[in-house]
Amino acid sequence: MDEIVERRRALRRACLRVIPDFWTPSTAEEFRLMADWCEAQETVHDVYGEGRLVGDFEATIADLLGKPAAVFMPSGVMAQLIAVKVWAERTGAQRFGIHPTSHMAIHEHEAYQAIFRYQGVIIGDALRPLVAADLAAQRQPMDCLVVELPIRESGGQLPSWSELEALKAAAAASGLTLHMDGARLWECAAFYGKTYAEIADGFASVYVSTYKGLGGLAGALLAGPADFVAEARVWRKRMGGGLIHQSPMVVSAAMRLNARLAILGACHDRAMALAEGLAGLDRIRVNPARPQTNLFHLYFDTPSETVLERRDSIAARDGVWTVNGVRPAAVPGWSVTELYVGDNLLGLDNAFVLPRVAALVGEA
Repeated sequence: MDEIVERRRALRRACLRVIPDFWTPSTAEEFRLMADWCEAQETVHDVYGEGRLVGDFEATIADLLGKPAAVFMPSGVMAQLIAVKVWAERTGAQRFGIHPTSHMAIHEHEAYQAIFRYQGVIIGDALRPLVAADLAAQRQPMDCLVVELPIRESGGQLPSWSELEALKAAAAASGLTLHMDGARLWECAAFYGKTYAEIADGFASVYVSTYKGLGGLAGALLAGPADFVAEARVWRKRMGGGLIHQSPMVVSAAMRLNARLAILGACHDRAMALAEGLAGLDRIRVNPARPQTNLFHLYFDTPSETVLERRDSIAARDGVWTVNGVRPAAVPGWSVTELYVGDNLLGLDNAFVLPRVAALVGEA
């Protein structure tokens, strides 16, 4: 591992206060929490995904999403590829729609093309979520349209409820299957004021993460019609996802599920209050200005390496970790970071946070 990366990880672990994210237990603490939960629940290992632990968790997630069935997957990449594959086998177009900043487009080395020889059709604007007009503007036949809720790469943005309903209606009218990239769907309910099932209504299938938002070790679920899920199970086996024991990943998510979902509304409220405070700082911009989830982007009128050096200095001097990764922004001389608001920030007020963020651009 790069020496600088390891040094910075050690520096973060040593901080007494961390501003972004949820509190993260040590490896030993995590395994103790899992052991205690397993003992209380009288949990036993699944065998290749079969058993009460995994089955009950799949049923719980399917019910939350208002879908007939769900299947656990070891990774979101596998889950999304399988969803596209199943819908493609039914239509034969071997072409699906994705947003310009979709994880499938920019983070997976064109896996859909390398493995299945499928074409990803880029639809919409990179700076905002997909809307019905984007669908009307394209003419290529597609197996399905992958809709990410929220759009991570644009600061956790969401379409309005009316825009989302219009997109669903437009897809239904054209006979186009909608698949939701809901890696961060858990964070959407506070903005919409709707249940997860209401948000997922109109989507033929949904992918959700068990570590983004929920804090599990790893994993994902695909939910949809029973026949879709049955086919997805076959493809999970074909793609090497039929692990002998899925219980460690499932336990780490299941033991947190209710508590995490219950706190996400407060995290959204805290994100909005923080963004309002940050808007008063010079040389810093928030996107979106009014966060739609408990995730948003911070732009600094300062080069990324300078911000990182100041972050590290604050961490070493004060024991406070202000932001995670910082990268160059599209505007020369500017940089950007993703700020995810978890329970760490619920105990820190703006009077504590704002001066330390301002110090990243030399405004302390």
